[in-house]
Formats: sequence, structure tokens, C-alpha cells
Amino acid sequence: MNPQHEQLEALHEIRSIMDRSSRFISLSGLSGVFAGLSALVGAAVVKWYFSQRNVNYYYDAGRSFTAEDIVFLLGVAAGVLVLGFCTATYFTVRNARKKNQRIWDNQSKRLLLNLAIPLASGGAFCGILIYHNILYLVAPAMLIFYGLALLNGSKYTLSDIRYLGIIEIMLGLIASIFVGYGLMLWTVGFGMLHIVYGALVYFKYER
Repeated sequence: MNPQHEQLEALHEIRSIMDRSSRFISLSGLSGVFAGLSALVGAAVVKWYFSQRNVNYYYDAGRSFTAEDIVFLLGVAAGVLVLGFCTATYFTVRNARKKNQRIWDNQSKRLLLNLAIPLASGGAFCGILIYHNILYLVAPAMLIFYGLALLNGSKYTLSDIRYLGIIEIMLGLIASIFVGYGLMLWTVGFGMLHIVYGALVYFKYER
């Protein structure tokens, strides 16, 4: 074997070891795909609900929603969150087992901590918006804080997630200006982008 080739192989192996020791690289692209599908289903349910109540989200974005509306929307959001979390956990565990890697280690703990801080802050802020019945800013806030969480956690996992976070933040800022398009941009950010990102990660790292 060519000595230069052997050196390159050794460098690749060293880099792989360093990545495994400093980053949680078992995140599965399929978890992103299924999280995106869950978001699309949730958005479809919300759109159906609005149509049943003759609400045009664009023109009525600043309206005061009833307690029944709020409970329904929170229920759909919780359902999407639980389904997305369950699928992410399943596919990530499966991917880690294929790579003979541990799930719960220092890297995964740091990743979860750095994701949790912006997400918890965003959840609290969205709760405050709901308390003041400013629902038209909830979707933009979710996108922005979620993007910040991805950006913050990208140091401890696949670097590709950084770009997804930046796009989510941009979508959130756009949605905060054009509030009537909040639901549509939420669907793009949590649905379509997750599917595209998940597919790219799957074919890049798992095939």
C-alpha cells in the first residue's frame, strides 16, 4: 500500500475518533423525516379546524381566539411534539446500535442540555404570548427559538444541523413580519425543512 495512502487513512481514522469523542453523531436522518411528516399532519389538522370554524388565518391572524381554540391548538402541538420525540428517539437508538455507539454519554448530555435551554425559554415565552392572547406571534416564536436551539446544539452533533437552525430563525423572523403567513411558514419550517434535512443527512451519513 502507498505510504501516503496509509497516512491519509490514519488521519481519517483519527478524525473519526475525535468526532466520536466530542460530538453525538448518532442522530438519524429518518428521525427528521418523520418529525417533518408529523408536523405536516398537525398543520393539516389545524387548517381543517380553521375551515370548520370559517376562520381565514391570513385575514384573522390578529383575532382573539376562544379558550376552545387555544386548547385545540395546544393539543395538536403536544401531539406533534410527542410523535416527533418518539420517532426521533427510536431512529436515533437504532442508528447508534448499528454504529455500536452509546446513547447516553457525555456528548448526548451536552447536546440535550444545549438544546433544552433555548427550547425551554421558547416554550415559556410562547406560554406568555398565549396568556396575553397574542397567538399570531406564537408560530414565529416557535421557529426562532427552535432555530436558536439547533444552532446552540450544533457544536455537539452533526454540523449540518447549524444550517437548518439558521433557516428556521430566518423563517421565524419573516413570519413575525407577515403574521398572516405564520401557519404556512411554521409548516415549511417544521414540516418540509425537516423532511429535506432528514433525507440529506440519511443519504450522507447512513447509506
